[in-house]
Amino acid sequence: MPTPQQELEAIVRRAATAVLGETTPAGSLVRPCPRPEHGDYQTNVAMVAAKPARRNPRELAGEIIAELSRAGDPPFAEPELAGPGFINFRLRPAYVAAQIAARQGDPRLGVEPAAETRTLVLDFSAPNVAKEMHVGHLRSTILGDSLQRLFKFLGHRVTSDNHIGDWGTQFGMVILGWKREGDEAELARDPFGHLESVYRRVQAAAEEDETVREAARAELKKLQAGDAENLALWRRFIELSLQAANGIYGRLGVHFDTAHGESFYNDALPDVVEELVAAGVARESEGAIAVFSDGSLPPKDDPLLVAEKKAESGFRPNPFLIRKSDGAFLYATTDLATLQFRLREYAPGEIIYVTDGRQQMHFAQLFETARQWGVAREVHLVHAWFGTILGPDKKPFKTREGTTIKLKALLDEAAERARAIVDEKRPDLPEAERAQLAETIGLGALKYADLAQNRNLDYVFDWEKLLALKGNTAPYLQNAYVRTRAIFRKAEIDPEAFTTAEIELAEDAELTLSKKLLALGDVLALAAAECRPHYLCNYLFELADQYHKFYEACPVLSAPSEGLKLSRLALCRLTGETLRTGLSLLGIGTAEQM
Repeated sequence: MPTPQQELEAIVRRAATAVLGETTPAGSLVRPCPRPEHGDYQTNVAMVAAKPARRNPRELAGEIIAELSRAGDPPFAEPELAGPGFINFRLRPAYVAAQIAARQGDPRLGVEPAAETRTLVLDFSAPNVAKEMHVGHLRSTILGDSLQRLFKFLGHRVTSDNHIGDWGTQFGMVILGWKREGDEAELARDPFGHLESVYRRVQAAAEEDETVREAARAELKKLQAGDAENLALWRRFIELSLQAANGIYGRLGVHFDTAHGESFYNDALPDVVEELVAAGVARESEGAIAVFSDGSLPPKDDPLLVAEKKAESGFRPNPFLIRKSDGAFLYATTDLATLQFRLREYAPGEIIYVTDGRQQMHFAQLFETARQWGVAREVHLVHAWFGTILGPDKKPFKTREGTTIKLKALLDEAAERARAIVDEKRPDLPEAERAQLAETIGLGALKYADLAQNRNLDYVFDWEKLLALKGNTAPYLQNAYVRTRAIFRKAEIDPEAFTTAEIELAEDAELTLSKKLLALGDVLALAAAECRPHYLCNYLFELADQYHKFYEACPVLSAPSEGLKLSRLALCRLTGETLRTGLSLLGIGTAEQM
């Protein structure tokens, strides 16, 4: 069913078009009112249209209001003219009650699939194998998973791809290190620890001794040429890495449709370079092959140029290197081959890359190369980048010793800290229940603390804040869900069968909570459109906060009448289902008791 905002948008557009004709502004005309005391929704269409029409915006708004009065049975009360030409709307309580009633028992909570469904490829997580996943992989993994859940819930066709780093120079060093000092017993005891140890020792030696670097390159060359021994080692190290990574993905509830690593595209790299050269997109430069600016973009917007005061034009070339002078290929080449494969295999309308902000230039150059190549004509390329997790010192989050925090250790600590809280507050629960509850709360808190941030910003990691039962945290939302279920246990009513109550909105708190419940569909659409799950987090926090205000102001089981009691129970149930659904779209679980 359409949301109130969608219904209002259609009504306002008809009225505005009747007054303005073809000069009616494009795009959305209605938004939630920024100050709720002024109304529920607002339009500034008269102000936008007044300047080009050389009209007084308040007069124009008055004409639109007069036209709105012709709407047959609108969802809003009499529109209000405000300020220089705003039109504010308040939803009629009877309309809100009818909308709430219609959502009872609907597993989608009234959220319709997107009017125009898209075919999407989501590229996220992408760890390098032969190295243990660390805290740096957290944001890409959970942000990408949340976007996948959002898009699928809204009816889009999604292919999620874990573009793992399973090829490249690090394998020459890992193989060399293993051959020199590999220990089978250590590998069995601690696969990642041992492989990282031999890798780092070879890496350090290579910085001091060029012969070590050359030996590592020789091992890599043998691997690339198909040497049986090196291929066997490579496959073994990848299998160990993927086993560990899949264990982490399992705990996080993260799923991928495909996992094509860099090696999958290795055979396509020479053809990609040849195609780009033949198309005139790439050319030779000092023995290497690179893509240069074609001059079609303003210099300040061209990622293949960089500002330089000394240059005659104020800019110098910033080429996208796709083959080195020694014939070696690069990440850029692999990403172009990956793009070509995805377009051919999945025919997507959009490809979204979820990586950290340090790769902004790389993706800007990749997208510009795709434009020049012509492969991006039918696909929208998006870099959904994110900031860094910081420690208390405002520097990248590390251990006290200054080393990178392993992701498994971070998940373990989250569960352990939550377990201490569960043991203190619920010692009555069986051991298995406490362990599961700690995992749900701890990992949910970890995810939510990240997803609740604007993804483009850095944020400071704080254990106490993210596990708090008050404030904008997962435990606060999970506890709010538990409260919605507890009232049904107290009433000895099965909430799953409670779906047909008449809705009465007798108090302001009931009406305010109901209006917030009706906003879910708009919030999900906005979060998906901008790849920003923090919009959903903010919505759920506001919903939980409003539920607690309703709970305090409006007695449920001791309501003045049986009808009002059932109506308020219906609001409790719908709030609980909305919280549970919203948290699940963030990849966060709920529990029946805390």
